[in-house]
Amino acid sequence: MSQAIPQGTSETREDGTHLMRFELRLPHPVIRVWAAVATPEGLPTWLCAADPLEPRIGGAVVLRWLNADADGRHTVAEGTVTAWDMERVAEYTVTVHGRIRFHLEPQGEDGTVLRFTNELGCTKDVLLDCLAGWHNHFELLADALGGKPTTDWSTWTPERWEQLRESYAKGA
Repeated sequence: MSQAIPQGTSETREDGTHLMRFELRLPHPVIRVWAAVATPEGLPTWLCAADPLEPRIGGAVVLRWLNADADGRHTVAEGTVTAWDMERVAEYTVTVHGRIRFHLEPQGEDGTVLRFTNELGCTKDVLLDCLAGWHNHFELLADALGGKPTTDWSTWTPERWEQLRESYAKGA
């Protein structure tokens, strides 16, 4: 792993919706981070395939996770682009994962602060699954930005996710 990812946080709203947050300080320029989180070419190197991904508010998006669960199933989330501000905000509201938002800000000359939120109505168990999953994928994002993209998802195993989930469960 090229960079330690800070623990994500969550809060539960009055309506039972959970809001997960991660804040990453990445030693890469905004344009590079944007390409990783908001393009069909960048997303598969750490998260999922995006086809289609229409880069505009109201555009269609289908996110297909490339890692499989223990039963070999891949998550597919269909929805729309609900916010789009080039090189600043990409937000997708999709089935399965709710509203996911990447907000980028430049930090210094070549750094980026990535503020990520995921708003989702789910059980406590699913919340822990998601916190661990996002954390694991942000480790893969740091690796991809560092020149080590995930290119063979068939080698992905759930061990790291399980460690992270246990860590989040202890902190709950």
